[in-house]
Amino acid sequence: MTSINIRNFAIIAHVDHGKSTLSDRLMEFTGTVEKRQMREQILDSNPIERERGVTISLAPVTMKWKNKTIEDRRLNIVVEDRKSKIENRLPSILHPQPPSSTFNHLSSYFILNLIDTPGHVDFAYEVDRSLAACEGAILLIDATQGIQAQTLAHAQRALAQKLYLIPVINKIDLSNANVPEVLTELNNAFGFKENEVSLISAKTGQGVENLIQRIITELPAPKGNQNLPLRGLIFNSTYDQHLGVIAFVRIVDGELAASEKLSLMAFRQNFLPKEIGIFTPKRTQIDRLETGQVGYIATGLKDIRKVKAGDTITVFPILNSLVPLSGYREPKPSLYADLYPDEGEDFKRFLEGFEKLKLSDASLSSRQIFSQVLGPGLQCGFLGLFHLEITRERLEKEFGLPTIMTLPTVEYSAQTTDGQTLTIKNANDFPDPSRIVQVKEPMTKTMIFTPQEYLGSLMQIAESRRGKYLNTNFVGNRAQLTYIIPLAELVSGMFDEVKSASRGFATMDYDIIGLEPVEAVKLTILLNHEPAESLSRIIVKSKTTQIGKQMVEKLKELMPSQQFAVPIQAAIGAEIIARETKPALRKDVTAKLYGGDQTRKDKLLKKQKKGKKRLAQFGRVRLPSEILSHLLTG
Repeated sequence: MTSINIRNFAIIAHVDHGKSTLSDRLMEFTGTVEKRQMREQILDSNPIERERGVTISLAPVTMKWKNKTIEDRRLNIVVEDRKSKIENRLPSILHPQPPSSTFNHLSSYFILNLIDTPGHVDFAYEVDRSLAACEGAILLIDATQGIQAQTLAHAQRALAQKLYLIPVINKIDLSNANVPEVLTELNNAFGFKENEVSLISAKTGQGVENLIQRIITELPAPKGNQNLPLRGLIFNSTYDQHLGVIAFVRIVDGELAASEKLSLMAFRQNFLPKEIGIFTPKRTQIDRLETGQVGYIATGLKDIRKVKAGDTITVFPILNSLVPLSGYREPKPSLYADLYPDEGEDFKRFLEGFEKLKLSDASLSSRQIFSQVLGPGLQCGFLGLFHLEITRERLEKEFGLPTIMTLPTVEYSAQTTDGQTLTIKNANDFPDPSRIVQVKEPMTKTMIFTPQEYLGSLMQIAESRRGKYLNTNFVGNRAQLTYIIPLAELVSGMFDEVKSASRGFATMDYDIIGLEPVEAVKLTILLNHEPAESLSRIIVKSKTTQIGKQMVEKLKELMPSQQFAVPIQAAIGAEIIARETKPALRKDVTAKLYGGDQTRKDKLLKKQKKGKKRLAQFGRVRLPSEILSHLLTG
C-alpha cells in the first residue's frame, strides 16, 4: 500500500446535525464493523458522550473501501468531469486541485481514515487537532436547520488549514427538510454550486455510497515521503494501565515498525513501543505504519507528562538535521475555576486522576493552589462552561472523584499603583481597590444565528449583556447578528437566555478579540458573617446591587436549612449591599411530651433557643457542591 491509496478526512458540523450517525453509516458501508456489532454513535465510546448525545473528544477509525467493478466506468466519468471543472476554475481555497496522482492511480481499494470531531464551540481546539491530521473534510449541514454557528466556525478553521471541503446536506428523508433553501445558503456562504453538494440521509444510508466515491476521487492523497526519516505527529493520547500512554499518531514521513526504538523530540524521551496499530474503531495491532497512515503507538511510558499533543515521534537516535513538525498552538483558556477534592477525598488521588484526564484533553490547564478553608486544590483553565461541566462529570464518573468548585471567572488584567500588571484568574486574588489604576476584561466577537422572528428579543439580550452592535447579515430566512460582548457576560448565563428566547432555534459562536477597560469590583458572599471563598466573583460596578440581590435570594432558596438562622449577605469591601436570612430548621422539641404543665414545654424551648444562639455564634455553613452548579447561570 502507498499513500496514494489513503484518504484522511474529518466530518465537521454543528451539534446534532448527524455527524456521529454518518460515521456509523460509513463504518457500516465499508464493512469496518459487522452489522451484528453495530450500535448508534459507535465512535462516541465515552458514556457521557452517549448520555448527552454530544461528541466531546476526537476519535479516529480506519476503514477499507473496495471499488466495485460495475462502478469503474461511471467513476472514471465522474473523475474526468470533476478534473475538468477544477482545471477550468480560478484557484480557490475552497476547491484546491487534488494532485494529478489522485486521478491517475485509482486502486482497487482505499484506506479511509476518519477522525471524528466534536461539534460544540467549547471543543474547537479538539477540532483544530483533528483537522491538522487530515487533507479534507466533509462539511455536514442539517437539511431542516441549515447553516448554524459552528458550521461556519469549523468550516473557517478547515479553510485556514487549506483543507478540501465536500459539502453535504443530511437528513433529506425528513418531511420538514428544506433542501433548496440550504443549497442557497451554501452558495451564499461558501460559493458552492448545486452540483457540488451531496444529498444524503445518514440514518437510512441514502447517498452515502456516492459520498464515499467522492471522498476517494476528490480528496487529495496525503503528502509525505516514504523514503525520508520517520516523523509522526501526535494528535491525541490516552492512558492504559498495562500499555502506558497510548499516542494517536499521523505518520507524515517515513514508516514505523513495531520493533524500532523511538524518540519523542520535545522531551528527548526514548522508548520501545509495546504495540502499534490502527483503530477499527477498537485498537487493532499491526506490524507497520506507513506514510499517510493514522494509528496508535503504545509507548509503555507511565509518566503521562512526557507525551504531549503536537510532539513529533521519530526513530532513535534523533538525527541532528531532522526538523520537528510544527505541532499545535497552545490552547488559551477562556474560563477559570478552582477545583478541590470533595470532603474526605485524597488530594494525591485527585491530582493523579486530573493528570490522566488532561492526557485525553490537551486543552485543560491547571496549577496547584491551597485554600485555608478548602485545603489543597487545582486552579483550572477551561474553554467554556460546557467544557467545565464535562470535566467535572468525567472526573466523577470515570475516576470516582467528586469535586467542590468555586464560581468560574474569566481572566482579568489589573494595573496597580506600583506599576505592576496582575493577571487575575480567581476573584479571591482581586487586589485592594486602593491599589488599582485600571482593570481590563476579555472581549468577544459574538455571532448569533437565528430565525428572523426572534431578532428583536435576541438584540435586547445582547444589549443587556453590555453588547455593542456591529451588523446583521441575512442567510435565507435566518439572520446572523454580530456583537462585541464581554466574555464574562457570555459565561454567566447568556447561552441559556438565547436558547430560551429563541425556543432553542438560535445558536452562538464567539472569538476572543482582546482586552478593554472595565469598572470591576469584587463581590463577596458572607454566610453567617464568614466569607464563602467559593462564591466570590468579579462583577461590573454598575450591576453590583442587581447581582448581589440575585445571589443572596438564590442562595436562600437553594441552601439547606441549618439548626440556626443563617444571615446571607453580599458585600463590596466593607459595604453590605444585599441581605437575606435562611430560617433555622424547625424541630418540635416538645413532641415527645404527652402532657404536663406549660413550664416543662417552656424549659425545652428555652434550651433549644440557647443552643441555636450558640450555634449561630460558632457554627460554620458548608454548601453542597450542587449549589455552585445552580449558581453558574446566575
